[in-house]
Amino acid sequence: MNSPTEAPVPVERVQLGVRMEKSMVKVLKGLAEFDGITLGQLLEKIVLHSFEPVPGEEGEMCASPHGKRALAAIADLKRIYGMTFDVHDTRQFSDAGSPADEDPSTGEPAAAR
Repeated sequence: MNSPTEAPVPVERVQLGVRMEKSMVKVLKGLAEFDGITLGQLLEKIVLHSFEPVPGEEGEMCASPHGKRALAAIADLKRIYGMTFDVHDTRQFSDAGSPADEDPSTGEPAAAR
């Protein structure tokens, strides 16, 4: 992990078009603003932490990028934006439109096939 005194790591970023649940996006945008970073930087931070297993808990737990202040902000943002689900609920998500609207293997709209 780089500290402020270490040299920056050059990366090539790409534009990414994804669909996510609406209230979740609002919470993520609010959290990025709270942290003073871009939404893309927040997503990179979350993904990289999710790839770091807690030693001895591999496959069961991963590191969290959020401290106590951020977790309190997340709870407030979830309440404000009506995000009532947790990690286990994602298995039950279905689009408001027809399930046939998206190719399950690529996540792209069916018309793009």
